[in-house]
Amino acid sequence: MAFWAGRRVLVTGAGGFIGSHLAERLAACGARVRAFVHYNARGTNGWLDDSPVRYDLEIFAGDIRDRDLVAAAVKGMDIVFHLAALIGIPYSYHAPLSYVQTNVEGTLNVLQAAREAGVGRVVHTSTSEVYGTARSVPIAETHPLCAQSPYAASKIGADKLAEAFHLSYGLPVVLLRPFNTYGPRQSLRAIVPTIASQLLASQKVKVGSLSPRRDLNFVSDTIAGFMQAASSESAVGETINIGSGRETSVGDLVGMMAAIVGCKPVIECESCRVRPPGSEVERLLADNTKARSLLAWTPEVPLEKGLALTVEWFRQRAPQQDVARYTV
Repeated sequence: MAFWAGRRVLVTGAGGFIGSHLAERLAACGARVRAFVHYNARGTNGWLDDSPVRYDLEIFAGDIRDRDLVAAAVKGMDIVFHLAALIGIPYSYHAPLSYVQTNVEGTLNVLQAAREAGVGRVVHTSTSEVYGTARSVPIAETHPLCAQSPYAASKIGADKLAEAFHLSYGLPVVLLRPFNTYGPRQSLRAIVPTIASQLLASQKVKVGSLSPRRDLNFVSDTIAGFMQAASSESAVGETINIGSGRETSVGDLVGMMAAIVGCKPVIECESCRVRPPGSEVERLLADNTKARSLLAWTPEVPLEKGLALTVEWFRQRAPQQDVARYTV
């Protein structure tokens, strides 16, 4: 808590799922938070509109692709958490250029602005998707990178830019590589929310493949990883996995969540939800040894507890769309 008191901190992507949780936690710890949200004509700020700390934040609306706006947002900051990105894997098959512009060029804008402003630390958000299907498990940070989707390719490009700015210019960067984060506020495009919302609505679940296995992490654990990455001196220049070290198949996940809801689900596999041949990442399982040693980070929320908390959050909020309709 003392570390954060008065720190000037920028969170890009602050209106989103993980970003909003991070901005709230930083504000609660005493940081002076500038929340970079995606500008829209309605003047809405994503999840921050209903946040209990909304008026403790400095809202900065813009577009991560606009270099001048990004430079203005970064100016005067001590620490930058860069989370702004296009993240939906299915949509990346339809609009790969958008992913390059947002994820690669947007990251370049953040790095250049941070270098010019003399920022003390940049925590760049990677993703476990850059590994592709595991060639060996658990997956350490030395695992080869494999872009099995345009989204993954854009994130590899962004990661390599962050690495290059550290090695070329000495920019103090940490590459944080979260595995599959889940929890309250996550959109229905993700696997845990889509299962939860369907079970609560009709006890019938439409999914894609049941076999892929994921390392699922409750959002509060991921947030703890971000904050440790910003405060640990030994993290600079490092790429660090944030994962539980436990894997669960989609099929088993449906069963676990059905038990929480208290139903026996009817499962339907829809071809439209299946990734193209060669693109499905079949297995992700984190080696979190580095996070434990460099960040003193350990996951605290067991999967069963995190799923129960997530289901309850969705139970209290009626979905605003047809939960069985697939949206990329």
